[in-house]
Amino acid sequence: MVVAEQSSNPGGGEPVSRGGAISAVIVDAICDWLVEQALGEPQLESLFAGCCRQLHAAGVPLARAMVGYSTLHPLYRSKTLIFSPDEPLQVVPHGHDEEANEAWRRSPLRYMMENGISMMRRRLAGEGAMVDFPVLEEFRDEGFTDYFAYLVSFDGRQTIGENPSGMIGSWTTEVPGGFTDDQLAVLIRVQRQLAVATKVRVKDEIAGNVLSAYLGPEAGRKVLAGSIRRGDGDRIHAVVWYSDLRESTQLAARMSHEEFLALLNDYFECTAGAVLDNGGEVLRFVGDAVLAIFPVSDERQMAAASRNVVSAVREALRRRDALEATGKPVKFGIALHLGDVLFGNIGVPARLEFSVIGPCANEVARIEELTKALSRPVLVSGDLAAALDGVALVDLGSHPLKGVGAPLQIFGLEADASS
Repeated sequence: MVVAEQSSNPGGGEPVSRGGAISAVIVDAICDWLVEQALGEPQLESLFAGCCRQLHAAGVPLARAMVGYSTLHPLYRSKTLIFSPDEPLQVVPHGHDEEANEAWRRSPLRYMMENGISMMRRRLAGEGAMVDFPVLEEFRDEGFTDYFAYLVSFDGRQTIGENPSGMIGSWTTEVPGGFTDDQLAVLIRVQRQLAVATKVRVKDEIAGNVLSAYLGPEAGRKVLAGSIRRGDGDRIHAVVWYSDLRESTQLAARMSHEEFLALLNDYFECTAGAVLDNGGEVLRFVGDAVLAIFPVSDERQMAAASRNVVSAVREALRRRDALEATGKPVKFGIALHLGDVLFGNIGVPARLEFSVIGPCANEVARIEELTKALSRPVLVSGDLAAALDGVALVDLGSHPLKGVGAPLQIFGLEADASS
């Protein structure tokens, strides 16, 4: 363990020994609770807040506690949790594009990471005060008297350094004289157990994040729950969405790779983004096509799925129009269908995909092919049209579909007369 310049007896002054010792039984109970939490499935937020509350109740006068950790998530690279006894826990995500601000560059935690320091104590008031970082000046001005920070690596290294696998944290108090030696000893012991529990929960969070990003939240939950073998799955009733980018071959031929990739992502923001924002689940990207579902288990959910899928369509078209107004040629067709599908694992035993299969999934892709022939950006099957209350539709007649035995009745949205 490497400890920074200031110890519990800074500058040779009188040692701190205020207050009675905290019962070892209580400390053991907090550590045991953290082990139980590591073995269970609580959110990291509730684990950290619960640990802080128990420390506070045991006699460690916490005025503020912080923990930060790196994760894998499409939207953010790390999170910070901040505890105060009389306020709700703050959860602060840090995005991938978020540049290190001046406060972080001049923070004690950044200093510790760059200099291989695993623990640092700073008194903020009194004879032995050492306020050598801007944030410590802010804490002192807010009435804090003591600051104790730590770094823990999750891969066995001495300190985190530039390695993102680990956690950083700090404890502060506002009692006169700061933390006692006994309270610091408790914090050091408990934070080791907190680090173990945090590592377990972070690994679980990362697994959930990755599966949700690549499979979708519901499919990800099913896989984590054990649906890992080929053939595992359930028959479900769902509104099925299929959208496809128009003229993608021509666009790819005349645009650079970077431009076409940017256009694809704009298109996916229009379609898949609208689905996700309206309660649907994106199952897969088939080249430049999007396959998604709005599951239906009863009449109430049918009504909600109907509202949500119509809202998603309107939002997708709104985003398309906004892009085209900026000169980006984004055109696509959307097909909507309703029916039973098998929601489960397909593929070979060593390489699986969680998706939907069945006639409904095949038919919705064929319906989308009609959007060009009928000059309609959105087409709705007769099965779904019968369930859409309050939505103005235009009957476009019965149409044969490639590979489908009987023709299907097709409808368009009344407001969308051309593609």
